[in-house]
Amino acid sequence: MTRAAVRPEQISERIGHHFADPSLLAEALTHGSSETGRRDYQRLEFLGDRILGLVIAEHLYRAFPGHEEGELTARHSALVRREACASAADRIGLADLVIVGAGERAKGMNLNRGVLGDVMESLIAAVYLDGGFDAARRFVLNAWAGLLSQPQGVVKDAKTFLQEWALGRGLPIPVYGVLSREGPEHEPVFVVSVEVKDRAPAQGVAKSKRAAEMEAAAAFLRREGLRS
Repeated sequence: MTRAAVRPEQISERIGHHFADPSLLAEALTHGSSETGRRDYQRLEFLGDRILGLVIAEHLYRAFPGHEEGELTARHSALVRREACASAADRIGLADLVIVGAGERAKGMNLNRGVLGDVMESLIAAVYLDGGFDAARRFVLNAWAGLLSQPQGVVKDAKTFLQEWALGRGLPIPVYGVLSREGPEHEPVFVVSVEVKDRAPAQGVAKSKRAAEMEAAAAFLRREGLRS
């Protein structure tokens, strides 16, 4: 199956924005592996990343009038990183909306945290282009509501979380290793494993070594029931 199994009107309801131009929504949800023949989400992702940064920056500026630049920067960095984008994607059930190729869906590509984070940013751009900045702001603040309400406004990335968990139990720091590197030079695919003493290793797949390590750490945490 290459298409999301949810009807367009249901997608709009879940996102909280009804598209005047449905082609923007379709592009935002389309992964490069899809067999639809349409353009994938990468251009929208580029734009969405910038819009997300502005929306979060504006929110923090207004929400924390007593904070200095350094404190605002730390909060902002945590809220716009890929892990936060993937968490926001979970809030709207984005995994079953991503349009991927049949083979990639069978491998769980639509569940990949990096893909979810990227598609979340592309959706922000699609909402912005379709409805303007106010619509994009509403979408972001709704999707990020749980993250923004956290006392510190900080979401630790999976590698940091896993390392702190291991050290807190007197275990050695997690060990990462590249299992394989495939694909052309301009678009490599890394498969990385992470091992923690006395625990089975977990694997991650991504287009960069660092992102694959993050995926492996996230997979480990999910498997052990340490993080959703």
